[in-house]
Amino acid sequence: MLPNRMVLSRQTEDQLKKLKGYTGITPNVAARLAFFRSVESEFRYSPERDSKKLDGSLVLDKITWLGETLQATELVLKMLYPQLEQKILIKAWQHMLMMELLH
Repeated sequence: MLPNRMVLSRQTEDQLKKLKGYTGITPNVAARLAFFRSVESEFRYSPERDSKKLDGSLVLDKITWLGETLQATELVLKMLYPQLEQKILIKAWQHMLMMELLH
């Protein structure tokens, strides 16, 4: 469902790198935690209010980003956003983890 190669916005990438500097947690693990915390907090993505570009330089394959949470992440995204196409789903994933990183 999600593309095999995933890129983030520069802002999200910067937040993940900052978090790694403070905690030592790698960006991919921090992204997994942030995504599920965002789901738990009932944050929902709205494509109409999102004008951010996925312009970061950190590009990883989805198995690296999502690891053992790959299937669960894709199922949650499909459950929450059944109408969104693949390109928008990655923005939903990215936006949800960014909202959690900023809190």
